[in-house]
Amino acid sequence: MSMEKSVFLSSNEKNHVIKGVEAIQNALKTIPFLPGVYRMLDEKGQVLYVGKALSLKKRVTSYTRLNALPDRIRLMVSLTVSMEIVVTANEAEALLQEANFIRRMKPRFNILLRDDKSYPWLMLDPGKNPDFPRLVRQRGKQRKGITYWGPFASAWAAEQTLQVLQRSFLLRTCSDSTLKSRTRPCLLHQIKRCSAPCVDKITPDQYAGLVEEAKAFLAGSGASLQQKLGQEMAEASDNLNFEKAALLRDRLRAFGQIRSSKAINPASIVEADVIALYQDKGRSCIQVFFIRGGNSNGNRAFYPEHDSAAQPTEILSAFLGQFYEDKLPPREIILNEYPEDEALLIEALEMRRGKKVFFRFPQRGERKAVLDYVLMNAKEALARYLSEKISQEKILKQLQEAALLKEIPERIEIYDNSHIMGTSPYGVMVVAGREGFLRNAYRKFAIQKATPGDDFGMMKEVMERRFLKMNEEELQGEGNHWTRPNLLLIDGGKGQVSAVKEILKNMGISDIPVMGIAKGPDRNAGREWFFVDGKAPFQLPPQDLLLYYLQRLRDEAHRFAITTHRKGRGKAFLHSKLQDIPGVGNMRRRALMSSFGSLKNISQATVEELAQVSGVSQRLSQEIYEYFHMSEQESETDR
Repeated sequence: MSMEKSVFLSSNEKNHVIKGVEAIQNALKTIPFLPGVYRMLDEKGQVLYVGKALSLKKRVTSYTRLNALPDRIRLMVSLTVSMEIVVTANEAEALLQEANFIRRMKPRFNILLRDDKSYPWLMLDPGKNPDFPRLVRQRGKQRKGITYWGPFASAWAAEQTLQVLQRSFLLRTCSDSTLKSRTRPCLLHQIKRCSAPCVDKITPDQYAGLVEEAKAFLAGSGASLQQKLGQEMAEASDNLNFEKAALLRDRLRAFGQIRSSKAINPASIVEADVIALYQDKGRSCIQVFFIRGGNSNGNRAFYPEHDSAAQPTEILSAFLGQFYEDKLPPREIILNEYPEDEALLIEALEMRRGKKVFFRFPQRGERKAVLDYVLMNAKEALARYLSEKISQEKILKQLQEAALLKEIPERIEIYDNSHIMGTSPYGVMVVAGREGFLRNAYRKFAIQKATPGDDFGMMKEVMERRFLKMNEEELQGEGNHWTRPNLLLIDGGKGQVSAVKEILKNMGISDIPVMGIAKGPDRNAGREWFFVDGKAPFQLPPQDLLLYYLQRLRDEAHRFAITTHRKGRGKAFLHSKLQDIPGVGNMRRRALMSSFGSLKNISQATVEELAQVSGVSQRLSQEIYEYFHMSEQESETDR
């Protein structure tokens, strides 16, 4: 949400407010006295604000009493031209719907949680081998019939726990095709991180026992499990079974490591999110620590966007609704502030979880000590954030002056292309702003029309596709996926800048500035030339922070273009390699990849293994086998 300040309305603005009130009064004619969610829309159909109410009519009527409204809300009313409502069964359901709308629509006047990241989980996946389920990391939508643990605050936190669990429970992490095709134990078995079910080093019953132990440990029964394994180790030692005793010893060490590696390990907290809010200079940091099974799954800091006058209770309430909109809340939520609508929030979260949810506000004891630790982290994180933000503002101000922009750029788009001799060509768009790189706004374009190797043609196709979508959105007055940028940064010199300006002009776009960045004749980084309309080409001093910033933008676009091209090239290679085999079409290619996991595994498979794939006959499996092995023989002959 933009940071509006208190304002005095001019006569023209008062007229807009009156029109806004008239639009709301017109909408009130059909709004019922029922619980639900309302949306206030501007003249382009963009959502200005989303709110919930026990009685929609009473709540919306309050916006017509101008004297009781703060300046920021009066401004919102002045921009309102229409309203939309959704009726719900109760107010708790309305709160959940409100959070969903806010996360999707990002209205300007709401408190916004900018959290587009999906959280990693650990997953026990039976796959095609239910006797030997595998333990892996996963993001995204959860599937039925799969056991999950989490969430974890980061991929690093999930990976650390996964590695310790490998040492503790020896569960496999390999794919089904690898499990099926191995003939000898892999390196993970040799370093005591896997029980090697692939070569029958463990029976299904023994493996099931390890699975149950892992579930118990992750559910918070680690102490009793450690005691049990300690007794088994002592018995094995007494019986002179030193190999088993050594294995149990290594597992017990791993148990100790998982607790010692965590910042906090509260004995009395089994399943909770510890959430602390800290405010300074009109900004907020909300620090969240995830505790599951008595262990810390890491932490994350959030910086919600809100008006500088927003109160902690209001901010925390908005945060909780949006944060748990797409994830199940834990049994306990430990807080340092009381949120608005506490009872309503609890009711809504219990609807999401399907079980009881408890808010805790500890004043003493272990929970209070943990909460104080989380609050300290929030305070330190906000100090770093504000310091970085001041530096970022200075750099963007420098960029505004260097690129002759009318205002500080909120959205910078950087473009690059990648191909090898015209093959697998891709164009990419990277986006940066006040908060740094906006990775959820990155876009990739598989080149479809441009001549292979024609860089100008590729750039033309990317620009036309990107800005056609922007024009369509602006014309329809809905969507914000293709927001108008404040500056385009092109990897190239005067010719590339002129070409891009011409492309935009032909599309009826003349108000988006373009800046080119080109290396000097010796191609040395640090001696780049910059090209801007209305200004002679210029260079920046070698140690200039703006130079470093622009290099980072260009290099990020280059990195994204290269990785996108490599992925596309790999898919194209796989497609063409299998396509050369007569009788192997799209369905059989997918079946082969699903069964074996990689082209290498397919090439190493026997005729009998290939014949087990759905849709592959004995004759075709022989042809696939001969294709790969004939290729190897031809290579040997060539050498």
